[in-house]
Amino acid sequence: MKRSHIHLPRCLTRKWLIPVLFTSTISLISLLITTLPHHNPNPNPNPSIPISDSNSNLRTGPPELPRFAYYLSGGAGDGPRLKRLLQAAYHPRNFYLLHLDLEASDAERLELARYARAEEGVLRKFRNVMVVGKANLVTYKGPTAIACTLHAVAILLRKGRWDWFVNLSASDYPLVPQDDLLHIFSYLPRDLNFLEHTSNIGWKEFQRGRPIIVDPGLYHSKKSVVFGAKEKRSLPASFKLFMGSEWVVLSRSFLEFSIWGWDNLPRTLLMYYTNFMSPQEGYFHTVICNHKDYQNTTVNHDLHYIRWDDPPKQQPMNLTLGHFDEMIQSGAPFARNFVKDDPVLDKIDEEILGRSDGQFTLGGWCVGNSARDNDPCVVHGSPNAVRPSVSSRRLEKLILKLLDSENFRTKQCN
Repeated sequence: MKRSHIHLPRCLTRKWLIPVLFTSTISLISLLITTLPHHNPNPNPNPSIPISDSNSNLRTGPPELPRFAYYLSGGAGDGPRLKRLLQAAYHPRNFYLLHLDLEASDAERLELARYARAEEGVLRKFRNVMVVGKANLVTYKGPTAIACTLHAVAILLRKGRWDWFVNLSASDYPLVPQDDLLHIFSYLPRDLNFLEHTSNIGWKEFQRGRPIIVDPGLYHSKKSVVFGAKEKRSLPASFKLFMGSEWVVLSRSFLEFSIWGWDNLPRTLLMYYTNFMSPQEGYFHTVICNHKDYQNTTVNHDLHYIRWDDPPKQQPMNLTLGHFDEMIQSGAPFARNFVKDDPVLDKIDEEILGRSDGQFTLGGWCVGNSARDNDPCVVHGSPNAVRPSVSSRRLEKLILKLLDSENFRTKQCN
């Protein structure tokens, strides 16, 4: 069945954002209740999701599917993990940029690049996966991390048209198939930005905002820890600091502004954050919340399931089989931290993503025979054919909660 298209504006006038979100929410509820498998042009693969043909002549069809641009990053020894993450999060509509930092060996980086440009198979067909050949040094807590992210965004902006940017590390893993993510996000305004943020920075004022740090990774080729100056600085008066999670889902329109910057704010803040501890936890947050064109496009959630100790430690808890039910029921499309090859990843593959070791996550574009073909996605159809699973209902519930008019207003930049 051919999809009909409803084009949503890419950059909504701010005063119309709430009404459009309300309309999108109502449309989302109605369409998902009556037409959840409507994207699938093939017979129903899951008998637990009913197909309804009633009133089919009255439907205008779902809106145009979006595209995501993924930045997948890791360090020494993370090549196999990035390969697995790519397979789990892969969809031919999206773009993917993989980066192993300078501490990884050339052999490991070359092996990842060989896989991405394989002469046969899916990746060769769609040519939507790239590997950074000239690796960058990434210093923990230093500005080199945000520099690498901005570099990735610049590359992906030149690659093609996409709607949202997603950054994931080798410790992350998807909790929903890409078909579900594409399906649900097709109903959202394209200028929404998902990032956890707050101006109530508390203890971080004295441990992040006031110290002046220097990252040797900006001028050395060997990794070393950042060091601080004796002097402290006062909090800025010309802009307000915001902090939050470094994991984001950001709109193309906002990132074009951040990279090409017709306003000087992104460059000014980039210079400020050069001497800031863990700037990846504040740069995008401060840019977006200090500009009138973008501060009302924020959704205060990083779309990750993350568990912290009580009291929280520097890093979140490692997720295991004991967290499986809770993380799936959260509706979040991603989760972290995972230890390499933890059994919970196999359970996510088997029960949620429908993939085996070395295979891509199943989707509407995969038309091979799972009994005959080693990987059903080796035989592929249209990238525009998506087949939402039951996971899309949990994701829908989370998005509707985040976009509830009162919840949306009270959790925006303030």
